Amino acid sequence: MTRSDDDVPGDSPLDGDQPGADDEYPDLLPPAEPAGPEELAGPPLTAIPGALGAEVTGVAPQDTPAGPRPTGRAGRNMGSAVGVGLGLGAVVLATLFLYRPAFLVVIALAVVVSVTELTRAMDAGGHRPPLPPVLVGGLLMVGLAWTRGSSGLVVGFLLTVVAVLLWRLGDGPVGYLRDASAAVFVTLYVPLLAGFAVLLLAPDDGVARVLAFIVCVVCSDVGGFAAGVLFGKHPMAPSVSPKKSWEGLAGSVALCVAAGVLLLTLTFHGPWWGGVVFGVAIALTATLGDLGESLLKRDLGIKDMGTLLPGHGGLMDRMDSLLPSAVVAWLLLTAIVPA
Repeated sequence: MTRSDDDVPGDSPLDGDQPGADDEYPDLLPPAEPAGPEELAGPPLTAIPGALGAEVTGVAPQDTPAGPRPTGRAGRNMGSAVGVGLGLGAVVLATLFLYRPAFLVVIALAVVVSVTELTRAMDAGGHRPPLPPVLVGGLLMVGLAWTRGSSGLVVGFLLTVVAVLLWRLGDGPVGYLRDASAAVFVTLYVPLLAGFAVLLLAPDDGVARVLAFIVCVVCSDVGGFAAGVLFGKHPMAPSVSPKKSWEGLAGSVALCVAAGVLLLTLTFHGPWWGGVVFGVAIALTATLGDLGESLLKRDLGIKDMGTLLPGHGGLMDRMDSLLPSAVVAWLLLTAIVPA
């Protein structure tokens, strides 16, 4: 659940130079004003004509159209972020402990909101993925994962892909491959990966498995955030996420390993080395999930996927590390401590 911009203080704008089409007709243009430093960096080469992202509007991803965000050294409004995080945690714990199937409703709502946010962000970036078949298919995948297991999840994914391809035919051939591919990507990225959280919940000890998965992702967030803010000096991928540091990754791994060992030995009575493997794997996949969404947002020219959660952005901005980690958590827990 780490944010991609939380580790090393500071921001760096998107870089790149791209000449304008009007440069071919200089005699038709008025005398140019001297360019300021902020005007020297043009849009990235991936900019899509007509898109509404920062590449077209000129608004840097780290700012809102109204101006820079009021954030501290951590890169976010910590009061709002902590409050929203505690609220989300309370909802998860309440549904898991009071009535286990109620957590399916939480997953289904998260899929609907995240798919909507991601689809709208891609639409603003020049893609047009059809939303209705992905939403319906996503809910179908959650239900099939609960009732039919992993095979049901795969069948639901394939049915959703077919529905997307057929639905998009109604809008004609122009942009068909672009839009259908974007919709399949959204289907794979959100409901398919979220379906593995349903698979974690399905066994008799499913509550413990889901909690182990979520606790380790939270530890990755907390460990990476603390180590990055306090010690972060060496960026991991400055062109993608300038605040993600190697020191932050070390903090994520350390805290995840500690949590993994405790959870697997005390909760599941598994081997200690299994906790080490589980902790390292979750820390790495959570970090890769952050970087992957950061890459996507930079390509689309946006800072956040939405504005639903104050201090966090959109719900998709909280799902970025959870989604790939759910797959790894299900695979490892099934292998190390079978139900």
